[in-house]
Amino acid sequence: MDELLTMNKKELTRLEVIQRIEEKRLKQREAAAILSLSERQVRRILKAYRQLGAAGLISKRRGQASNNRLKKEVRQQAIDLINSQYYDFGPTLAHEKLTEKHGMKLSVETVRKLMITAGIWKPKKAKKLVVHQMRERRACYGELIQVDGSPHQWFEERGAPCNLLVYIDDATGRLMELYFTPGETTFGYFAATERYVVRHGKPVAIYCDKNSIFKVNIKNALTGSGMT
Repeated sequence: MDELLTMNKKELTRLEVIQRIEEKRLKQREAAAILSLSERQVRRILKAYRQLGAAGLISKRRGQASNNRLKKEVRQQAIDLINSQYYDFGPTLAHEKLTEKHGMKLSVETVRKLMITAGIWKPKKAKKLVVHQMRERRACYGELIQVDGSPHQWFEERGAPCNLLVYIDDATGRLMELYFTPGETTFGYFAATERYVVRHGKPVAIYCDKNSIFKVNIKNALTGSGMT
């Protein structure tokens, strides 16, 4: 019988990314950027997956008490002090008083959680989290070209700051065109695009950000098609 595994959202995301590495659809450095980890950590996770499968991505400390768990007596002391002296305080101010007047070494977040648990503080409603699903790379070379500009002191003290326009093939990750221009302007992109087309031919589509060079960002514009 197959073993039933319970994974949290973080572990499921890691599993999806690691599987894409195994299928040669994602490089380790790209996975590191997606997971906000170092490449070394990604290699460690990949090794665990190859040895144990999905089970290797599940935290071994699940179900165990944290090493930093607050003692019951300290928790109760903090709650009693807040109830008796700082009932109408917010977590930040209550934390300051507990630290300054009572010598309690607690973090603001710990005080906030204690106050919520005890019903002293009602947390503000969190903003709805917008989850952006990872976009699959295009299947064919030349199908989609990503373009972007990067302002920087590229020539150090040998020249003025300028913008590097970058054209990347989405399917392969190859750098297709690099073009230095004084600023990220429409005419700069015209020149870079001409160079790209001469060398590689016309792409099926170009993907860019919401820069005002490409898109009208004025809400409720009365005229125009939304394109610059």
